[in-house]
Amino acid sequence: MVRDKLHREYQFADFVHAFGFMATAAIAIEAMGHHPEWSNVYNRVTVDLTTHDAGGITAKDVELARKLEALAARLAGV
Repeated sequence: MVRDKLHREYQFADFVHAFGFMATAAIAIEAMGHHPEWSNVYNRVTVDLTTHDAGGITAKDVELARKLEALAARLAGV
């Protein structure tokens, strides 16, 4: 938790892997209709999750965090 948001910084081998993570995650994110605050700098992707309408972290944030963790683990193994 950072500033009342679920916070995670992912590091990948290079920019292509970091961007690939974001592109792949975007499909699940759009399907959920629940969009993160995120940014990419070279091989790093920073993600903050909160549900603005609810004023804090909800089950949707936890679900998305789990999906992102699973995807990052899968891509790290490539």
